[in-house]
Formats: sequence, C-alpha cells, structure tokens
Amino acid sequence: MTTPFARYPDGIIRIDTGYWRAGFAASYLLVEGEEAVFIETGPSRAVPVLLQALAFAGVAKEQVRAILVTHVHLDHAGGAGALQRHLPNAELLVHPKGIRHLLEPAKLQAGAEAVYGAEQFETILGGITPADGQRTRAVGDGEVYLLNGRRLQFIDAPGHANHHHCIWDAQSGGIFSGDAAGISYRLFDQGEELLLMPATTPVQFDLAASHQTLDRLAALGARWNFVTHFGRIPFNPLLTDRLHRLLDQFAALSGRYVGQPEGESALQEALQQLAWQELQHNGQPLVSEAVCRDWLTMDCALNAQGLRIWRERAG
Repeated sequence: MTTPFARYPDGIIRIDTGYWRAGFAASYLLVEGEEAVFIETGPSRAVPVLLQALAFAGVAKEQVRAILVTHVHLDHAGGAGALQRHLPNAELLVHPKGIRHLLEPAKLQAGAEAVYGAEQFETILGGITPADGQRTRAVGDGEVYLLNGRRLQFIDAPGHANHHHCIWDAQSGGIFSGDAAGISYRLFDQGEELLLMPATTPVQFDLAASHQTLDRLAALGARWNFVTHFGRIPFNPLLTDRLHRLLDQFAALSGRYVGQPEGESALQEALQQLAWQELQHNGQPLVSEAVCRDWLTMDCALNAQGLRIWRERAG
C-alpha cells in the first residue's frame, strides 16, 4: 500500500494531505529531539492523516510545540484550527496580515466558497475551525522560532499573497516556500529535469513583489525548496531563473488576453500550452499532453483568474 509519508534528512517528514488528489499538496513534520512542529496543515479534511504522521514518526501529540503556516489559503492552512484542537501544547504561528482570518474564518470561508462553490468547498476542504485565540500569534519578518534549539526563521514573502511568509531552516539548508517559489509536481519529473511553474492564484498576486521575494529567498543560499505543491526539490540558480522568466511570461500572456472576449478562458488555455511546452523542453515527457492538462486544470484556472484580477487592479 502506498504511504502518504516520506522521510527526508534532518528529521523532516513529508505528508501527502490528500488535497484534490494524491501527490498534489504537502504538509511537513519537523522533529528535533523531543519536540516537533508542523509546517502547513492542508485543509480540515487532512487532519486525520496529519495525526497518523505523528504515529509514523513516533511523536506524541504533546510533543508538537507549534503549527507554522506559510499563508492562510485553505490548501495550506484550512486545517490549522482543527489540528490545534488535538495538540494541547501547540501554538499557531501565522503572518500578521493573515491571523485574523484563522481566528475568525467566516470571510475566508466565503471567499473559498466563491472560488470552489459551496458543495465542492465542503467536499474538498471540509470547512474551517477557528483557531484558539489563546495559542495563536502573529510572527514578523526575521523572527526566529526555536525548535529544541533549531532555528526556523520567518521571511516575509509577498507576491503570491500579501499574508505570505516562508520558513528558512538553515540546518537542512531548506526553505519551506509555500507558493512563493513555485509549484512542482513529481509526476512531471524527467530525471533531474523538473517542471516548476509560478502560482498566481487570486486575489493578491503581485508580479513585482513575486520577483523581489524570489530574489530574497535565493540570497539565502538554500540547497532545498520544500514546496507545498509538492515535496522537496533543489533550490538552485537555474530553477530560480526559470521561475523569473515564467512569471514574466504569465504577465505577458495576461496582457494579451485580459479584457478580450472570453479572455480568462483564453488565458487559461495559453497557460496550459505553456506548461506543456516547458515539459517538452525538459526532454521527452513521461506523461501525455492529456495527462498534463488534466493534472494542471485547476492550477491553470486559478492562475488565470489571479492574473486577470492583478491586471485589472493595475489598470
């Protein structure tokens, strides 16, 4: 039977949250001695597998000291409040611009229902439990959380969302980047060649901030990029340059299609074509174009929507 867990060095366990489909979204459990933290939770429906990960790692619920979320989009943090109820010693650490949405999630839920539809919202995400206000706090840029002496530093990372930060773990040489440094699914790996694409989902995408954040993350000298979508990939100049290029290509495509009849649908199709071209550029694809399109349908739809909103906001 396929396990939803994978072990990486330095006490890091990748957990498949089951969001949308297997291999699509991850949470991470970091274990340092007798203490542990979760980074990302996935949606509320992921809580059972997160608790199973503790058993897999041999960690008691009482040993989990914190839940760290990169931003409050529900595929990253929707389960934070529900998970916190199971972890008596865990505080929830969140970006200052996102904390109110986890404490009082009605607006967050309404926004998600507008994107997914009410029925699909419940099926895929499973609702939102408010976080415990006594054990939830905002963390600022540069703040360090000590996990049994291990430094986890929060890096303000706007661009994908203004309530986004990344977590820099110098011990592993890894950045837990949420959606700030691309999405990359293992289905598309061709040896060492990876498909890495931007995440421009609604409603706060900002092109200039995305470039600046990527440069700031690259300056840390990280070896690994722990992406939420999905798993550990190298953090290297080649991939960073590719992501910069694709961000500009996404923006250029939005300029071509936004404002035209059926512009968002045309933009979505253009993003699908670009992804397939990138995969072909890496070598002979190991999946068909139909599989590529099916896998990226939701990402391309949300990216097109986010680009349209950004373009319209910019005037």
